[in-house]
Amino acid sequence: MFEANFVVYGVHKIWRQLGREDTAVARCTVARLMRQMGLRGVVRGKEIRTTIPGKTPCPADRVNRQFRAARPNLLWLADFT
Repeated sequence: MFEANFVVYGVHKIWRQLGREDTAVARCTVARLMRQMGLRGVVRGKEIRTTIPGKTPCPADRVNRQFRAARPNLLWLADFT
């Protein structure tokens, strides 16, 4: 069925087509079998990329992840996020 539809059908369309042909099968079963066979449907559109990682290095960890101070005013932290 995948090759008969020009190698573009994904899990949902193959599952619906099997249902129209009176073949009772779960959608997760179709997904698992397609994954095992290495079949993937065509995805339309461009991939949406919301975050582009910067090239700047991370600042040094000056407290070595030790956020408890032995006495007051010994350790000050700030978070800019």
